[in-house]
Amino acid sequence: MLKGLWSAPSFTYHGKYYDIVDTKLSPKPVQRPNPILYAGGESDKGKDLITSHCDAYVMHGGTVDEIDAKIQDMTNRRAQKGLPPLQSYGMAAYVICRDTEEEANIELARITDVKMGSAYDSFDDFVSKSELEQKLQLYDYSVSNRGLRPNLIGTPDQIAARILQYEETGLDLLLLQCSPQLEEMERFAKQVMPLVEKKRAAMAQA
Repeated sequence: MLKGLWSAPSFTYHGKYYDIVDTKLSPKPVQRPNPILYAGGESDKGKDLITSHCDAYVMHGGTVDEIDAKIQDMTNRRAQKGLPPLQSYGMAAYVICRDTEEEANIELARITDVKMGSAYDSFDDFVSKSELEQKLQLYDYSVSNRGLRPNLIGTPDQIAARILQYEETGLDLLLLQCSPQLEEMERFAKQVMPLVEKKRAAMAQA
């Protein structure tokens, strides 16, 4: 329905939940054929909807192998429908960047020192009622969207190398999490991003 409103001068749609007749939307988006539609989901029904109607797939954090399998699955689903590959794949990831691996692990231990209690009472209910591809532990629940699973934790060099491993799977978007946000994002921009570019260039020349 949205794509119709974005593209047609006048649009009519009769569906299960929406019924619109000769509806006009203006101004139209400047992006062509439409703004990139990002969506995420792990159920078969959700993946089918994303495969059919969206342009990009965003995922919870996962290991390199987990993300590679998800991207391959969505690529195959698109091909089976006769559609081109999705434009983008994104992943949530929590970053802990420190000068030494020991310092990074100390911070990791601090933020994952969680115990069942009022703040985590919903954990069992969430796990039991969700269609999840991976079994979660309370550790994974200590930050949102399974952000610790990518393991972007360590020195700038270690994190940059791991990011390039994800790039090789087809991942091209990181939804970064960190705390405190300003200080950690500045650290990532100054210490990690230049290394990613440097390593990428070196790999291209090899």
